[in-house]
Amino acid sequence: MLSKAALLIALAACAFAQDTRQVREPSIPPTCSALTPQSPTMDENRPDAARIQEALDHCAAGHAVELKPGTFLSGPLSLRQGVTLLVDSGAVLIASRNPRDYDLQPGSCGIVNKQGHGCKALIGADHVSGAGVMGEGIIDGRGSATLTGQKVSWWDLAQEGKVKNENQNCPRLMQIDNSDDFTLYRITLKNSPNFHVSYSGGNGFTAWGVVIDSPKTSRNTDGIDPSSATNVTITNSFIRAGDDNVAIKAGSTGPSSHITIAHDHFYSGHGMSIGSETDGGVSAIRVSDLSIDGADNGIRIKSNSSRGGLVRDIVYSDVCIRDTKNPIMMDTHYSFRGTATNKLPEFRDIKLENVRILSPGAITLDGFDAAHPLELTFDGVTQDQPDRMKITSHFANVTNAPGNRATNRCDGKFIAFPSNK
Repeated sequence: MLSKAALLIALAACAFAQDTRQVREPSIPPTCSALTPQSPTMDENRPDAARIQEALDHCAAGHAVELKPGTFLSGPLSLRQGVTLLVDSGAVLIASRNPRDYDLQPGSCGIVNKQGHGCKALIGADHVSGAGVMGEGIIDGRGSATLTGQKVSWWDLAQEGKVKNENQNCPRLMQIDNSDDFTLYRITLKNSPNFHVSYSGGNGFTAWGVVIDSPKTSRNTDGIDPSSATNVTITNSFIRAGDDNVAIKAGSTGPSSHITIAHDHFYSGHGMSIGSETDGGVSAIRVSDLSIDGADNGIRIKSNSSRGGLVRDIVYSDVCIRDTKNPIMMDTHYSFRGTATNKLPEFRDIKLENVRILSPGAITLDGFDAAHPLELTFDGVTQDQPDRMKITSHFANVTNAPGNRATNRCDGKFIAFPSNK
Protein backbone atom coordinates (compact mmCIF):
# COMPACT_ATOMS: atom_id res chain seq x y z
CA MET A 1 0.00 0.00 0.00
CA LEU A 2 1.26 3.47 -0.84
CA SER A 3 2.15 5.81 2.00
CA LYS A 4 0.25 9.09 2.12
CA ALA A 5 3.35 10.98 0.92
CA ALA A 6 3.95 8.55 -1.96
CA LEU A 7 0.29 8.76 -2.95
CA LEU A 8 0.44 12.55 -3.10
CA ILE A 9 3.56 12.37 -5.30
CA ALA A 10 1.88 9.84 -7.59
CA LEU A 11 -1.24 11.97 -7.90
CA ALA A 12 0.85 15.06 -8.63
CA ALA A 13 2.73 13.18 -11.34
CA CYS A 14 -0.53 11.99 -12.90
CA ALA A 15 -1.89 15.54 -13.00
CA PHE A 16 0.95 16.58 -15.31
CA ALA A 17 1.67 13.23 -16.94
CA GLN A 18 1.72 12.39 -20.59
CA ASP A 19 2.24 8.68 -19.91
CA THR A 20 -1.31 7.41 -20.46
CA ARG A 21 -0.97 4.63 -17.90
CA GLN A 22 -1.99 5.03 -14.26
CA VAL A 23 1.52 4.75 -12.84
CA ARG A 24 1.85 3.83 -9.17
CA GLU A 25 4.82 2.81 -7.04
CA PRO A 26 5.80 -0.72 -8.07
CA SER A 27 5.69 -3.67 -5.70
CA ILE A 28 8.20 -6.49 -5.46
CA PRO A 29 6.80 -9.85 -6.61
CA PRO A 30 7.13 -13.09 -4.61
CA THR A 31 10.36 -15.03 -4.96
CA CYS A 32 10.57 -18.17 -7.07
CA SER A 33 14.26 -18.83 -6.34
CA ALA A 34 16.79 -17.30 -3.94
CA LEU A 35 20.49 -17.51 -4.73
CA THR A 36 23.36 -17.00 -2.31
CA PRO A 37 26.97 -16.14 -3.21
CA GLN A 38 29.27 -19.04 -3.97
CA SER A 39 31.95 -17.75 -1.58
CA PRO A 40 32.49 -14.89 0.88
CA THR A 41 34.76 -13.09 -1.61
CA MET A 42 34.31 -12.81 -5.36
CA ASP A 43 36.34 -15.23 -7.45
CA GLU A 44 36.89 -14.09 -11.05
CA ASN A 45 37.23 -17.75 -12.03
CA ARG A 46 33.82 -18.74 -10.64
CA PRO A 47 31.16 -16.74 -12.48
CA ASP A 48 27.52 -16.92 -11.47
CA ALA A 49 25.93 -16.28 -14.88
CA ALA A 50 24.92 -19.89 -15.57
CA ARG A 51 23.09 -20.44 -12.31
CA ILE A 52 21.38 -17.03 -12.40
CA GLN A 53 20.26 -17.69 -15.97
CA GLU A 54 18.98 -21.14 -15.07
CA ALA A 55 16.91 -19.64 -12.25
CA LEU A 56 15.50 -16.98 -14.61
CA ASP A 57 14.67 -19.63 -17.22
CA HIS A 58 12.69 -21.73 -14.73
CA CYS A 59 10.92 -18.94 -12.86
CA ALA A 60 7.16 -18.56 -13.37
CA ALA A 61 5.83 -15.25 -14.64
CA GLY A 62 4.86 -12.87 -11.84
CA HIS A 63 7.76 -14.00 -9.65
CA ALA A 64 11.36 -12.94 -8.97
CA VAL A 65 14.79 -14.51 -8.90
CA GLU A 66 16.35 -13.11 -5.74
CA LEU A 67 20.05 -12.45 -5.23
CA LYS A 68 20.76 -12.56 -1.49
CA PRO A 69 23.39 -10.29 0.14
CA GLY A 70 26.93 -10.79 -1.14
CA THR A 71 28.75 -10.49 -4.45
CA PHE A 72 27.80 -12.20 -7.72
CA LEU A 73 29.93 -12.17 -10.89
CA SER A 74 28.16 -12.43 -14.21
CA GLY A 75 28.36 -12.02 -17.94
CA PRO A 76 25.23 -11.41 -20.06
CA LEU A 77 21.84 -12.45 -18.68
CA SER A 78 18.51 -12.67 -20.53
CA LEU A 79 15.32 -11.76 -18.72
CA ARG A 80 12.21 -13.85 -19.27
CA GLN A 81 8.51 -13.12 -19.70
CA GLY A 82 7.03 -11.64 -16.53
CA VAL A 83 10.13 -12.44 -14.44
CA THR A 84 11.94 -9.94 -12.19
CA LEU A 85 15.58 -10.00 -11.19
CA LEU A 86 15.60 -8.93 -7.53
CA VAL A 87 18.90 -7.69 -6.10
CA ASP A 88 18.64 -7.46 -2.32
CA SER A 89 20.13 -4.75 -0.15
CA GLY A 90 23.72 -5.82 0.43
CA ALA A 91 23.86 -7.77 -2.83
CA VAL A 92 26.11 -6.62 -5.69
CA LEU A 93 25.92 -8.00 -9.21
CA ILE A 94 29.37 -7.42 -10.72
CA ALA A 95 29.90 -7.44 -14.49
CA SER A 96 32.55 -9.69 -16.00
CA ARG A 97 35.71 -7.95 -17.30
CA ASN A 98 36.15 -10.52 -20.08
CA PRO A 99 35.14 -9.07 -23.50
CA ARG A 100 34.67 -12.59 -24.87
CA ASP A 101 31.65 -13.03 -22.59
CA TYR A 102 29.88 -10.22 -24.47
CA ASP A 103 30.83 -11.03 -28.08
CA LEU A 104 28.04 -10.85 -30.65
CA GLN A 105 30.53 -12.25 -33.13
CA PRO A 106 33.88 -13.84 -32.26
CA GLY A 107 36.22 -11.06 -31.13
CA SER A 108 33.69 -8.28 -31.73
CA CYS A 109 33.59 -6.85 -28.19
CA GLY A 110 36.34 -4.94 -26.40
CA ILE A 111 37.76 -3.33 -29.55
CA VAL A 112 37.55 -0.04 -31.45
CA ASN A 113 36.47 -0.12 -35.10
CA LYS A 114 34.22 1.58 -37.63
CA GLN A 115 31.25 -0.71 -37.11
CA GLY A 116 30.56 -0.60 -33.37
CA HIS A 117 27.66 -2.48 -31.73
CA GLY A 118 29.72 -5.63 -31.18
CA CYS A 119 28.65 -6.43 -27.61
CA LYS A 120 25.75 -8.00 -25.79
CA ALA A 121 24.43 -6.10 -22.79
CA LEU A 122 24.96 -7.35 -19.25
CA ILE A 123 21.18 -7.61 -18.83
CA GLY A 124 19.03 -8.02 -21.91
CA ALA A 125 15.35 -8.42 -22.66
CA ASP A 126 13.84 -8.93 -26.12
CA HIS A 127 10.10 -9.29 -26.72
CA VAL A 128 9.34 -10.15 -23.11
CA SER A 129 6.56 -8.28 -21.33
CA GLY A 130 6.16 -7.66 -17.62
CA ALA A 131 9.82 -8.18 -16.73
CA GLY A 132 11.90 -6.00 -14.45
CA VAL A 133 14.92 -5.40 -12.24
CA MET A 134 14.27 -4.40 -8.64
CA GLY A 135 15.79 -4.24 -5.18
CA GLU A 136 17.97 -2.12 -2.93
CA GLY A 137 21.16 -3.70 -4.23
CA ILE A 138 23.74 -2.66 -6.82
CA ILE A 139 24.57 -3.64 -10.39
CA ASP A 140 28.14 -2.55 -11.17
CA GLY A 141 29.40 -2.55 -14.77
CA ARG A 142 33.04 -1.93 -13.72
CA GLY A 143 33.69 0.49 -16.58
CA SER A 144 37.07 1.50 -15.15
CA ALA A 145 38.38 -2.03 -14.55
CA THR A 146 41.17 -3.41 -16.73
CA LEU A 147 39.79 -5.91 -19.23
CA THR A 148 40.84 -9.53 -19.16
CA GLY A 149 43.83 -10.04 -21.47
CA GLN A 150 44.14 -6.33 -22.26
CA LYS A 151 45.77 -3.25 -20.73
CA VAL A 152 42.78 -0.94 -21.06
CA SER A 153 39.35 -0.48 -19.49
CA TRP A 154 35.98 -0.12 -21.19
CA TRP A 155 36.16 3.63 -20.63
CA ASP A 156 39.67 3.73 -22.14
CA LEU A 157 38.22 2.14 -25.29
CA ALA A 158 35.52 4.80 -25.39
CA GLN A 159 38.15 7.53 -25.26
CA GLU A 160 40.23 5.77 -27.92
CA GLY A 161 37.17 5.68 -30.17
CA LYS A 162 36.73 9.42 -29.76
CA VAL A 163 40.37 10.13 -30.62
CA LYS A 164 40.27 7.85 -33.69
CA ASN A 165 36.81 9.01 -34.79
CA GLU A 166 35.66 5.40 -34.62
CA ASN A 167 33.31 3.40 -32.39
CA GLN A 168 34.05 1.65 -29.14
CA ASN A 169 32.58 -1.80 -28.69
CA CYS A 170 31.53 -1.76 -25.05
CA PRO A 171 28.50 -3.45 -23.47
CA ARG A 172 25.51 -1.56 -22.16
CA LEU A 173 24.39 -2.39 -18.67
CA MET A 174 20.78 -2.97 -19.81
CA GLN A 175 19.33 -3.31 -23.31
CA ILE A 176 15.56 -3.72 -23.25
CA ASP A 177 14.04 -4.20 -26.72
CA ASN A 178 10.37 -4.49 -27.74
CA SER A 179 9.41 -5.39 -24.20
CA ASP A 180 6.21 -3.84 -22.82
CA ASP A 181 5.57 -2.98 -19.18
CA PHE A 182 9.17 -3.12 -18.00
CA THR A 183 9.99 -1.92 -14.49
CA LEU A 184 13.10 -0.67 -12.72
CA TYR A 185 12.51 -0.14 -9.02
CA ARG A 186 14.89 1.16 -6.36
CA ILE A 187 17.93 -0.44 -7.99
CA THR A 188 21.35 1.23 -8.14
CA LEU A 189 23.19 1.02 -11.47
CA LYS A 190 26.77 2.22 -11.64
CA ASN A 191 29.93 2.35 -13.74
CA SER A 192 28.39 1.09 -16.95
CA PRO A 193 30.85 0.50 -19.80
CA ASN A 194 28.36 2.29 -22.10
CA PHE A 195 24.70 3.35 -21.68
CA HIS A 196 23.20 2.29 -18.37
CA VAL A 197 19.66 1.66 -19.66
CA SER A 198 18.41 1.61 -23.25
CA TYR A 199 14.67 1.00 -23.61
CA SER A 200 13.76 0.60 -27.28
CA GLY A 201 10.54 -0.10 -29.11
CA GLY A 202 8.33 -0.85 -26.14
CA ASN A 203 5.05 0.38 -24.68
CA GLY A 204 5.20 0.87 -20.94
CA PHE A 205 8.43 1.55 -19.01
CA THR A 206 8.68 2.66 -15.38
CA ALA A 207 11.84 3.71 -13.54
CA TRP A 208 10.96 4.54 -9.92
CA GLY A 209 13.48 5.34 -7.20
CA VAL A 210 16.44 4.38 -9.40
CA VAL A 211 20.00 5.57 -8.67
CA ILE A 212 22.45 5.80 -11.59
CA ASP A 213 26.05 6.70 -10.85
CA SER A 214 29.04 7.04 -13.17
CA PRO A 215 31.74 9.73 -13.21
CA LYS A 216 31.47 12.69 -15.57
CA THR A 217 34.65 11.55 -17.33
CA SER A 218 33.11 8.22 -18.42
CA ARG A 219 32.24 8.70 -22.09
CA ASN A 220 28.83 7.60 -23.47
CA THR A 221 27.52 6.44 -20.11
CA ASP A 222 23.97 7.76 -20.61
CA GLY A 223 21.59 7.23 -17.72
CA ILE A 224 18.24 6.18 -19.23
CA ASP A 225 17.49 6.40 -22.97
CA PRO A 226 13.91 5.71 -24.11
CA SER A 227 14.03 5.20 -27.88
CA SER A 228 11.00 4.79 -30.17
CA ALA A 229 9.10 4.20 -26.95
CA THR A 230 5.60 4.98 -25.74
CA ASN A 231 4.21 5.45 -22.23
CA VAL A 232 7.35 5.99 -20.20
CA THR A 233 7.67 7.33 -16.65
CA ILE A 234 10.98 8.12 -14.94
CA THR A 235 10.35 9.36 -11.42
CA ASN A 236 11.87 9.83 -7.97
CA SER A 237 15.29 8.97 -9.38
CA PHE A 238 18.86 10.29 -9.05
CA ILE A 239 21.15 10.31 -12.07
CA ARG A 240 24.75 11.39 -12.56
CA ALA A 241 26.61 10.19 -15.61
CA GLY A 242 29.27 10.92 -18.21
CA ASP A 243 26.72 11.68 -20.94
CA ASP A 244 23.00 12.40 -21.14
CA ASN A 245 21.24 11.92 -17.82
CA VAL A 246 18.14 11.08 -19.84
CA ALA A 247 17.97 11.12 -23.65
CA ILE A 248 14.68 10.58 -25.48
CA LYS A 249 15.44 9.27 -28.97
CA ALA A 250 13.31 8.54 -32.03
CA GLY A 251 15.13 7.14 -35.03
CA SER A 252 14.11 5.04 -38.00
CA THR A 253 12.38 2.48 -35.75
CA GLY A 254 9.58 4.91 -34.93
CA PRO A 255 8.37 7.77 -32.75
CA SER A 256 8.70 8.41 -29.04
CA SER A 257 5.67 9.85 -27.28
CA HIS A 258 3.75 10.12 -24.02
CA ILE A 259 6.74 10.32 -21.72
CA THR A 260 6.75 11.74 -18.18
CA ILE A 261 9.93 12.76 -16.34
CA ALA A 262 8.90 13.91 -12.85
CA HIS A 263 10.36 14.43 -9.35
CA ASP A 264 13.95 13.65 -10.36
CA HIS A 265 17.42 14.98 -9.56
CA PHE A 266 20.21 15.17 -12.14
CA TYR A 267 23.85 15.91 -11.33
CA SER A 268 26.89 15.74 -13.63
CA GLY A 269 26.03 14.70 -17.17
CA HIS A 270 24.74 16.17 -20.39
CA GLY A 271 21.29 16.99 -19.11
CA MET A 272 17.63 16.33 -19.85
CA SER A 273 17.98 15.66 -23.57
CA ILE A 274 15.86 14.90 -26.59
CA GLY A 275 17.81 13.55 -29.57
CA SER A 276 20.02 13.46 -31.38
CA GLU A 277 17.90 10.94 -33.36
CA THR A 278 14.57 12.70 -33.92
CA ASP A 279 13.67 11.58 -37.46
CA GLY A 280 11.01 9.21 -36.08
CA GLY A 281 9.25 12.12 -34.37
CA VAL A 282 9.07 13.10 -30.69
CA SER A 283 5.88 14.41 -29.07
CA ALA A 284 3.84 14.60 -25.86
CA ILE A 285 6.75 14.93 -23.43
CA ARG A 286 6.32 16.38 -19.93
CA VAL A 287 9.24 17.17 -17.63
CA SER A 288 8.34 18.48 -14.17
CA ASP A 289 9.86 19.00 -10.73
CA LEU A 290 13.44 18.48 -11.90
CA SER A 291 16.71 19.75 -10.45
CA ILE A 292 19.84 19.86 -12.60
CA ASP A 293 22.98 20.52 -10.57
CA GLY A 294 26.51 20.61 -11.99
CA ALA A 295 25.79 19.33 -15.49
CA ASP A 296 27.25 20.33 -18.85
CA ASN A 297 23.75 20.94 -20.20
CA GLY A 298 20.37 21.47 -18.63
CA ILE A 299 17.31 21.42 -20.88
CA ARG A 300 18.55 20.25 -24.28
CA ILE A 301 17.04 19.27 -27.62
CA LYS A 302 19.66 18.26 -30.20
CA SER A 303 19.61 17.01 -33.77
CA ASN A 304 20.91 17.81 -37.26
CA SER A 305 20.12 17.31 -40.93
CA SER A 306 21.35 13.70 -40.92
CA ARG A 307 18.86 12.54 -38.26
CA GLY A 308 16.36 15.32 -37.69
CA GLY A 309 12.56 15.30 -37.58
CA LEU A 310 9.62 16.95 -35.88
CA VAL A 311 9.84 17.55 -32.14
CA ARG A 312 6.62 19.05 -30.77
CA ASP A 313 4.32 19.29 -27.74
CA ILE A 314 7.15 19.41 -25.20
CA VAL A 315 6.63 21.07 -21.79
CA TYR A 316 9.23 21.65 -19.06
CA SER A 317 7.74 22.87 -15.76
CA ASP A 318 9.17 23.60 -12.32
CA VAL A 319 12.83 23.07 -13.26
CA CYS A 320 15.73 24.43 -11.21
CA ILE A 321 19.20 24.62 -12.79
CA ARG A 322 22.52 25.64 -11.26
CA ASP A 323 26.26 25.29 -11.98
CA THR A 324 25.43 24.16 -15.51
CA LYS A 325 27.38 25.46 -18.53
CA ASN A 326 24.46 25.40 -20.96
CA PRO A 327 21.23 25.72 -18.99
CA ILE A 328 19.12 25.81 -22.16
CA MET A 329 20.41 24.30 -25.39
CA MET A 330 18.20 24.07 -28.47
CA ASP A 331 20.58 22.80 -31.15
CA THR A 332 19.52 21.91 -34.71
CA HIS A 333 23.14 21.70 -35.89
CA TYR A 334 24.40 19.16 -33.38
CA SER A 335 27.79 17.76 -34.33
CA PHE A 336 27.54 14.07 -35.20
CA ARG A 337 28.90 11.79 -37.87
CA GLY A 338 26.23 11.35 -40.53
CA THR A 339 25.91 11.38 -44.31
CA ALA A 340 22.25 12.24 -44.91
CA THR A 341 21.32 15.89 -45.27
CA ASN A 342 17.60 15.63 -45.97
CA LYS A 343 16.31 14.84 -42.47
CA LEU A 344 15.75 18.37 -41.29
CA PRO A 345 15.13 19.05 -37.60
CA GLU A 346 12.07 21.07 -36.65
CA PHE A 347 11.46 22.03 -33.02
CA ARG A 348 8.09 23.66 -32.30
CA ASP A 349 5.42 23.89 -29.64
CA ILE A 350 8.12 23.84 -26.96
CA LYS A 351 7.22 25.46 -23.63
CA LEU A 352 9.36 26.28 -20.60
CA GLU A 353 7.36 27.35 -17.57
CA ASN A 354 8.49 28.15 -14.05
CA VAL A 355 12.14 27.48 -14.90
CA ARG A 356 14.86 29.16 -12.82
CA ILE A 357 18.55 29.38 -13.71
CA LEU A 358 20.57 30.21 -10.60
CA SER A 359 24.07 30.64 -12.06
CA PRO A 360 25.83 31.98 -15.18
CA GLY A 361 26.05 30.05 -18.41
CA ALA A 362 25.00 30.05 -22.04
CA ILE A 363 21.57 29.82 -23.64
CA THR A 364 21.45 28.65 -27.25
CA LEU A 365 18.25 28.99 -29.31
CA ASP A 366 19.09 27.56 -32.71
CA GLY A 367 16.46 26.98 -35.39
CA PHE A 368 17.52 25.19 -38.54
CA ASP A 369 16.58 27.84 -41.12
CA ALA A 370 13.85 30.34 -41.95
CA ALA A 371 11.55 27.55 -43.13
CA HIS A 372 12.20 25.44 -40.02
CA PRO A 373 12.49 27.92 -37.15
CA LEU A 374 12.64 27.08 -33.48
CA GLU A 375 9.29 27.90 -31.90
CA LEU A 376 9.11 28.07 -28.12
CA THR A 377 7.40 29.87 -25.28
CA PHE A 378 8.99 31.18 -22.09
CA ASP A 379 6.53 31.45 -19.21
CA GLY A 380 8.19 32.34 -15.94
CA VAL A 381 11.76 31.60 -17.05
CA THR A 382 14.09 33.53 -14.74
CA GLN A 383 17.84 34.06 -14.52
CA ASP A 384 19.52 35.02 -11.26
CA GLN A 385 22.51 36.56 -13.06
CA PRO A 386 21.23 37.76 -16.46
CA ASP A 387 24.25 40.03 -17.02
CA ARG A 388 26.49 36.94 -16.95
CA MET A 389 24.33 34.85 -19.29
CA LYS A 390 25.42 34.54 -22.91
CA ILE A 391 22.42 34.21 -25.23
CA THR A 392 22.71 33.11 -28.87
CA SER A 393 19.66 33.02 -31.12
CA HIS A 394 19.21 32.11 -34.80
CA PHE A 395 15.93 31.44 -36.62
CA ALA A 396 14.13 31.40 -33.27
CA ASN A 397 10.57 32.54 -32.66
CA VAL A 398 10.35 33.06 -28.91
CA THR A 399 7.07 34.01 -27.22
CA ASN A 400 7.25 35.46 -23.74
CA ALA A 401 4.15 34.75 -21.66
CA PRO A 402 2.63 37.64 -19.67
CA GLY A 403 4.92 36.98 -16.73
CA ASN A 404 2.36 36.65 -13.94
CA ARG A 405 4.09 33.63 -12.43
CA ALA A 406 5.95 33.99 -9.15
CA THR A 407 9.67 33.23 -9.38
CA ASN A 408 10.43 29.59 -8.72
CA ARG A 409 11.97 29.55 -5.24
CA CYS A 410 13.65 26.17 -5.81
CA ASP A 411 13.34 25.48 -2.10
CA GLY A 412 14.51 21.97 -1.31
CA LYS A 413 15.22 21.16 -4.94
CA PHE A 414 18.99 20.71 -4.69
CA ILE A 415 19.78 17.74 -2.49
CA ALA A 416 22.92 15.67 -2.05
CA PHE A 417 23.40 12.62 -4.24
CA PRO A 418 22.50 9.48 -2.25
CA SER A 419 25.63 8.39 -0.37
CA ASN A 420 24.52 5.00 0.90
CA LYS A 421 25.25 3.22 -2.38
